[in-house]
Amino acid sequence: MFSMLTGSALNKSILFLTILLSNVFATLAQVNQTDQFSLELRDDEEKYRIAGLGEKGAMLYRQVSSGNEDRIELIKIDTTLKTIWKNYFIVAKSLNLLRVQQHKEFVYFLFKDRLTIGGDFKIAVIEANNGEFGSYTVKNVIPFLPVDFIVTDDAALIGGYFNYRPLVVYFGFKEQNAKILPGFFNEPGELDQLKSYKDGSLDVIVNARNIEKKRCLWIRNYSPQGDLIKTTIIQPEKGKNLIFGHSVKLESGEQIVAGVYGRYSYDDISRGIFVAGINPEGEYAVDYYNFAHLKNFFSYMKAKKLKRVKERIERKTIRGKKIKFNYRFIIHDIIPYKNQYIMTGEAFYPHYVYPNQYLRGASTRVYYNSYYSSPYRSDMILDGYQYTHAVVIGFDKTGKIIWDNSFEINDVKTMELQKFVKVRPEKDRILMMYLFSNTLRTKIIHDSEVLEGKSQDAMKIDFNDALINQKSTESEHLDYWYGDYFYAFGVQRIQMKYGATKRILFINKISYK
Repeated sequence: MFSMLTGSALNKSILFLTILLSNVFATLAQVNQTDQFSLELRDDEEKYRIAGLGEKGAMLYRQVSSGNEDRIELIKIDTTLKTIWKNYFIVAKSLNLLRVQQHKEFVYFLFKDRLTIGGDFKIAVIEANNGEFGSYTVKNVIPFLPVDFIVTDDAALIGGYFNYRPLVVYFGFKEQNAKILPGFFNEPGELDQLKSYKDGSLDVIVNARNIEKKRCLWIRNYSPQGDLIKTTIIQPEKGKNLIFGHSVKLESGEQIVAGVYGRYSYDDISRGIFVAGINPEGEYAVDYYNFAHLKNFFSYMKAKKLKRVKERIERKTIRGKKIKFNYRFIIHDIIPYKNQYIMTGEAFYPHYVYPNQYLRGASTRVYYNSYYSSPYRSDMILDGYQYTHAVVIGFDKTGKIIWDNSFEINDVKTMELQKFVKVRPEKDRILMMYLFSNTLRTKIIHDSEVLEGKSQDAMKIDFNDALINQKSTESEHLDYWYGDYFYAFGVQRIQMKYGATKRILFINKISYK
C-alpha cells in the first residue's frame, strides 16, 4: 500500500518540487504594466515632464518658444492613461520655469523673472479637472537662488539661498504678499528640508555650524500663517557632526528626526545613522548607529567581499578599535509604516577620469570609502556619481532602530544626484523599485527579511512596428502614483522594424502583484 523512495528518487522529487514552487511564486509575484501611453516627438522638440495627480490622473507639461512669447503646453491624462484635455497658457520670454508642485486638484508652476531687480516670481495655477488658469506675482527684491517649492492651502513657500545663507519666502494666497520666514538670514548653512503637514503647519530644517564649528540641525516649526512657533537645535555628541536630517511630526506633538552623521564638519562623508526624538517642550535624545552595527547594511555586496567586511568588523570589535566605514548618502523623507517609521538612503560616490584617458592608456579607480579619491587633482574631471546601494531602516516612535535592509543599485551612474529607489510599504511587505536604462529593478522585503530578491523587467513600448530593444534612453523617471500603482515616465529612441529610429515619450502604469 505504501512505497519508499530511494535516495535518487527522493532527490529528483525534491528538485521537481523546488522548480514547481519557484514557478508558482514567479507567477504570483510579478510586475504588471497594465497601461501604456506613447507620443512621438521630433528631434528638435522639447520633451514633456510629468506631475502626478493621484487618483485624478497626471499632467504632462513643457515650455515651448513661440515668437515673442513662450507657451506652457499641457496634456491631462486619467489613470488609464487616456487623454482628457489639452491646453496651453502664454508666459513672457523673461520667465524661467523652475519648479512644479501639485496640491489637491491644482498644479502650481513657479517661474522667476530674470529681468527684474532680485527677480520677481510668478506662480501659475492650473485646475486639473478643466484646465482653467490663474496666476500670482510674488514681489522679490533679494537676488537669491531658489532650490525648493511647496504649496499649502494657505500659501506657497520658496526655499533657497542668499550669499550661502538659507531663507524661505512665504507668499500668502489670501493677502497676496510675501515675507521671509523669521529665524533666517543669519549664518551660512544648508536647507535640508521644507515640509508641510495636513493642518498647514510647516517644518524647516537647516544644517549649519554652531559657535564651536560643529554641524548641528536647526529645526523650526511654523504656523500655517508663517509665524515661528518653536526652534529646536539638535547638537551632536563629541566627535560627531550631523550632516543631514529629515523629520516627521507625530500626532502626540512629538517629532522624530533621522539622518546621517560624520566625523568631520567640513565634508559630507557619513559614518552612520542617527535618530532623534523631540518632545513638545523641545527636549531631545539622539541615538547613533555606526554602519557596521546595522544587520544588513553590507548585504548588497557579493559573498566574498561581504565575508571580508564582516571579518574585519569582528577583528576590530574584539580588539576594541573604532570601526570606520565612510559613505556619501542621499536621504529620503520619513514614511509612516504601521506603528513604525521608515527612512531610506542611497549610497553613492563621485567617479573621476582623465579627460584624455584613452590616449594615456591609463585607468582611474576611485574608492568611495577613502579620502584618497583624488577629486582635487586638476587633471581629472567628474565622470558621474556611482550608486552602490539603498538602505531601508525601520524605527519606532522613540527613535530606536528595529530592523534594516538593503537593495543593490550599483548599476546606476548619473551626472545629476537624484533619489532613484522608491519605497512603498504595504500590509505584509515593503516594495522597493527603481528604473534605470529602461529596466525596472524590484526587491520585496518584510522588515529585515528578503521575500524576493532583485528582479528585472524591461519597459514595454506601446508603439506600432517598434522593436523590443530601444536604441537609447534620453531620460526616465519612476514615482509612486496612487493606491498600488506607480508610473514610469521618460523619453527614448526606439528602433523600428523598417530601420528608422523614432523619439518616443512613454508613460507606463505599473503595479506589483
